[in-house]
Amino acid sequence: MNIDIIGDLHGCLREFQDLTEKLGYKWDSGIPIHANERVLGFVGDLTDRGPESLKVIDIIYRLVAQKKAFYTPGNHCNKLYRYFLGNKVLVAHGLETTVAEFKALDKKNQQITRQKFLELYETAPIYLTLDNQKLIISHAGIKNEYIGRTDSKVKSFVLYGDITGEKHPDGSPVRRDWAKEYNGDACIVYGHTPVKEARIINNTYNVDTGAVFGGKLTALRYPEMDIVSVPSTMPYIEEKFKDFA
Repeated sequence: MNIDIIGDLHGCLREFQDLTEKLGYKWDSGIPIHANERVLGFVGDLTDRGPESLKVIDIIYRLVAQKKAFYTPGNHCNKLYRYFLGNKVLVAHGLETTVAEFKALDKKNQQITRQKFLELYETAPIYLTLDNQKLIISHAGIKNEYIGRTDSKVKSFVLYGDITGEKHPDGSPVRRDWAKEYNGDACIVYGHTPVKEARIINNTYNVDTGAVFGGKLTALRYPEMDIVSVPSTMPYIEEKFKDFA
C-alpha cells in the first residue's frame, strides 16, 4: 500500500494544496490525484479554526467517494457531526469559524454540505486498519490492546486521547503520553496534539504539526516512512504546541 497520511487540516486549504503538490499530486480535476496510484490518508479534524473548512469537506468527500483517500474522524469532526444533527453543542473552540462559513451559504448549498459531511462521517471507521493490520490511522492514537475494539472506551480514546479527567488552567484536558508506552507491532499514525516537528516514538508518528497555528502541514509517506512538510500561512501561536522534551 502506498499512502500519504496528512495531519490535522483544520480548514487550511492552501497548505493542503501546497503539500499534496509537493508530494506529486495534481489538482487538474479539482481534487488531488497521484499519477502513480498513491492515495491520501487523513487523521481527522478536517475543519474548524482555518479559513476554508467547507471546501476541505467537499474535497475529502470527493476523494473518499472515488476511493482515492482514507478518512477517520477527529474530535472536531465529531462535534461538527453533532451540530449538523441538530444536537446542542457549544459553538466555540474553532467550530464557530465552520458554522460562520455554513451560515453564509444559501439554503440549497447548506443542505448539500450538510449531507456530504454526514455521509463522510457516518461511513468512516472510528480508526483505520490498513495494510494487513501493519498500519493504523487514528485521530488521537490508540493503545495496542484497543486495536480491534470499537467500544465506547476506545471511541473516546481515539477522538480525545488518553485523558485523565483533569483540566489544565486554560480548560484543556490533561492527557497521558500513551505513545511513550506503546509496544505494538502496528505502525500508528495520528494527530490531535500539535507538535513543532513530527514526533516519532515506539513506531508511532504524530503528524499534527499545527498548520492552523502557524506551524507546518505534514504528511508521512508510507511505506517509505518519509516526513514531508510545507510551512503554514497562518499566524504562529507558540502556546498551542506541545513540548514532549
